[in-house]
Amino acid sequence: MKTNDTPFAGNKRKMEATDLLKRVRKIEIKTRGLSRHIFAGEYHSAFKGRGMAFSEVREYQYGDDIRNIDWNVTARFDHPYVKVFEEERELTVMLLVDVSGSREFGTSLRFKKALMAELSAVLAFSATQNNDKVGVVLFSDKVEKFIPPKKGRQHILRVIRELIEFEPEHTRTDVSAALQYFTSAIKKRSTAFIISDFASPPFEHALTIASRKHDVVALRIYDVHEKEMPAIGLVQFRDAETGQCFWADTSSPVVRRQYRQHWDNMRRTIDDTFRRCGIDNTFIRTDEDYVKPLIKLFKQR
Repeated sequence: MKTNDTPFAGNKRKMEATDLLKRVRKIEIKTRGLSRHIFAGEYHSAFKGRGMAFSEVREYQYGDDIRNIDWNVTARFDHPYVKVFEEERELTVMLLVDVSGSREFGTSLRFKKALMAELSAVLAFSATQNNDKVGVVLFSDKVEKFIPPKKGRQHILRVIRELIEFEPEHTRTDVSAALQYFTSAIKKRSTAFIISDFASPPFEHALTIASRKHDVVALRIYDVHEKEMPAIGLVQFRDAETGQCFWADTSSPVVRRQYRQHWDNMRRTIDDTFRRCGIDNTFIRTDEDYVKPLIKLFKQR
């Protein structure tokens, strides 16, 4: 008899499924509340529709733009009629979520992975409140999974489940790969949130192309100890993306200063990239509340 056919294996699978459902439900309860009571208005005003869509035809009134006259209807009724347009609110929202090895890092409140899942959920439920479609690109240094845009609660719950349990094939990060796939796969203008720590090779070219066609927003996830190394003596570090291990004397002020300089240099490089591409972005830390930076980002738009 195969091992995975034993009663023990079956019970284990049931326990894992039950645990997953509990975790999904917990995220749903928290993020749906936030999206409904906090983010709904901010999201609606921050992210506009694709343009003006035809609504109806009505009789011409003094002051109407003659360019909007519907000549076919006017000829039929021998009286001028104009086309009325309104903003087309429905959007396609794409979540480009980093699932590389570095998302498994976190030293205080939670791992990056958990924060990314919550952020994705609150954005997805905010989009649903606005009657928008939501799609997902999960990426490492390649596109690991594509979930086409759809509406509805069940679709959002599927997205949350994938974010919780998905296991990528690769561990490294390449934002360019995700952007190139996204630009190719989504033809109509959409709003795209890139949720990543951006520990990636240069991606400015792909970002420039994507931002010409779509409204791109970056959520930059980080842990406080990626910025500041704690003084805890001789420690072995392992790079989650490359697997490389090395020792460092964290009690050394020189080592800690070099560590901080590396962070500052990387941050400036990414800052410059987003500024040149005109990309709205914000930092969100794993041990802090993400509500304030998200609302601030929405209001700035």
